[in-house]
Amino acid sequence: MSFSVSGKTAIVTGAANGVGLAIARHFVAGGANVMFADMDEEKLESEIGPLARTEGAVRIFGGDLRQKLTIANLVSATVEAFERIDILVNASRQIVLSDPLNGAADGVEDMLDQNLMTSLRVSQQVARRMISQPEPATGSIGSIVNLSSIAARLTQPELLGYSISCAALDQMTRSLAVALAAKRIRVNAVAFGSLMSGSLQHALKDHPAYRDTILHGTPMGRIASPSELAEAVQYLASDGSGFVTGQILTIDGGRSLMDPVAAPAH
Repeated sequence: MSFSVSGKTAIVTGAANGVGLAIARHFVAGGANVMFADMDEEKLESEIGPLARTEGAVRIFGGDLRQKLTIANLVSATVEAFERIDILVNASRQIVLSDPLNGAADGVEDMLDQNLMTSLRVSQQVARRMISQPEPATGSIGSIVNLSSIAARLTQPELLGYSISCAALDQMTRSLAVALAAKRIRVNAVAFGSLMSGSLQHALKDHPAYRDTILHGTPMGRIASPSELAEAVQYLASDGSGFVTGQILTIDGGRSLMDPVAAPAH
């Protein structure tokens, strides 16, 4: 079974920069029709606008996907451009630091709205479209891939809101997978650890010693590249993972396996 996405139509949210942009570009390189969607219309235009005007397989959509009407417009624009939707990647995500003892600064509501509810609402509307469109003869009629994090399983009080939203996203993934299985729509997630995203690059520039902390806590001793995450997402989006649903695929170089309390020296 091939891991190809050639000829399929994908929506990638959070596609103006970082991980979402890397995934969307990876899909385009693999022959997919891709709708790049993001709230940051200016960045979306600067990154993808010229390509969208010359490449028929690329479109851009700017808007706040926390609004249900915007989601409906995204679905309509994608169908108008490419006639169907085969893949959804919910890559629109945000990380903010939390003060766990301050209700006004714990970030929980904002993180749940951005990282959980937006992904849920987009998934619901896209799934309804997938169900209504002509079915392929074989394989799934659709694949939804959510971006999560190993923060869902770790305890980091400074990331209270983010970790709660990721844990909820993992459960949403499993629940939708069961709800949509009979409709031949698969739902999975990729949980990643340290990834050389734009935000991490800025953090390492400001705090160079942080790199050693990451490498020490990662058995494979390095930081992943966005392309490695994109490959994992493509696997879950393709027919090659046709019997995989409700799974949280961890891409973290073994980091989540580590016990931060070192054994005493002998």
